[in-house]
Amino acid sequence: MKIATFNINGIKARINALLEWLDEAQPDVALLQEIKSVDENFPHEPFEERGYNVATHGQKSFNGVAILSKLPLEDVTRGLPGDDSDEQARWIEATVVGKQAIRICGLYLPNGNPVPGPKYDYKLAWMERLKTRAEALLAAEEPALMAGDYNIIPQAEDAKRPEAWTKDALFLPESRAAYRRILNLGFTEAFRARSQAAGQYSFWDYQANAYGRDDGIRIDHILLTPQAADLLIDCRIDAEIRGRDKPSDHVPVWVELDA
Repeated sequence: MKIATFNINGIKARINALLEWLDEAQPDVALLQEIKSVDENFPHEPFEERGYNVATHGQKSFNGVAILSKLPLEDVTRGLPGDDSDEQARWIEATVVGKQAIRICGLYLPNGNPVPGPKYDYKLAWMERLKTRAEALLAAEEPALMAGDYNIIPQAEDAKRPEAWTKDALFLPESRAAYRRILNLGFTEAFRARSQAAGQYSFWDYQANAYGRDDGIRIDHILLTPQAADLLIDCRIDAEIRGRDKPSDHVPVWVELDA
C-alpha cells in the first residue's frame, strides 16, 4: 500500500498539478493539507473519476485536510480530539483495508509564527493534544500512521541553512522538543528509517528562488506505530515536483507498506 502526504497550498490553484502527480505516482491513499476549501466546494469529481474515495474536513480560505483513497474509507473522523472549541480544520483520520487494516491520520500542524504570541501558544497546545491522540493510537497496538505537514524542522540537517531558522517557530527548541516527545512514545519516522542523508527537503519557499538554490527544509513527516513500522518497505520525497508549473511550495512524501 502506497500512502502519500502532500500540502497542496490550495486545491483550486493546484488541482492540475495534483492530478498530474496522482496519475504518475498512483498512491493508494493521499493525505492532503491546506485544501483551503469548505467541504461542499471541494472538487470530488476528478478524483472519483480516478477511483478515489474522498473525505474532507474543510475550512473557508484557510487550512483544511482531505483523504483520497482507492480503498474504502471506514470510520472517518474529523478534528483532533481534546478541544471542542477549536474551529481550525487540521485533522482527519480513517481506516483503510488492504491486505490488513491501517489507521490513517492526516494532519496540518499549526505554523506558530510569530513568536512569542498566541499563534505559538496554539501550536504547542495543539501538539500536546496530538501527543494524547498518539498515545491512544499506540495503545490500540494496531498499524497506524500520522502523516502531514508538521511545520517542524526536527534537526539541523533538515534545513539547508539552519542558522536562518533559529528564531522561527518551526525550529525553536521548544517546538522540536514537543515533536520528540511524540516520536519518543514509540513511533518510527519513516523517512529517517530509510535515509540519514542531509539535504533532503520537502518545502522550498516561493521567495528568492529558494528551490533553484535548493534552500529547503524538511517539515512533512510520516510517523508509524510499531505495527506499521514492521510493514515499512520504503519512504521517499518526490522533490522534483517542486520544479513544475504552478507548484505548491511543498512536495509529496510517500511511504510504501506491506499492507
